[in-house]
Amino acid sequence: MKLLPLALAICFWLPMRAQTPANITPDPFQALKFMEGTWEATVQNNAAVSGSGRYTFGRELNGHIFARHSTSDKNCSAPASFDCAHSDLFYVFQESPNSPLKAMYFDNEGHVIRYDVSTPKPQSVVFLSPPGQGPRYRLAYELADGVMTGKFQMQMPGQADWHTYLEWSGGHK
Repeated sequence: MKLLPLALAICFWLPMRAQTPANITPDPFQALKFMEGTWEATVQNNAAVSGSGRYTFGRELNGHIFARHSTSDKNCSAPASFDCAHSDLFYVFQESPNSPLKAMYFDNEGHVIRYDVSTPKPQSVVFLSPPGQGPRYRLAYELADGVMTGKFQMQMPGQADWHTYLEWSGGHK
């Protein structure tokens, strides 16, 4: 007779325990949620490059990847060294539960860049390549007053300064 109340208690306790916050894995992409959706991008602060396009951030593969897909408009004007037909893939991921976010970038010019991900303040993210033998790269996004700004920078080996290669901004589409 004493086993029946114990069995009933276990039957009710196990489902309740499985739903407690301690057992729920936090959303690794919560700090990047401000980026979700499609954004316009117009090149800023670059006398040599003029152009626009759009990019979309969203979750893929059952929410395990945060991906960016971009397209450029045909009105790009730039020196021959700049690829107006640029295309790339950008994926943010978590290698294991509760590990820091990482990102990978691939483009049609053969570049592959690995990034560590940080969110220094709300509605901003910085992707920073780890130090190595070549240049370091920094890609930053920030949302303020409905406008998303982006900046891609390079730091040459042995130098402290970051050189801005491209900046863009635009609203949500």
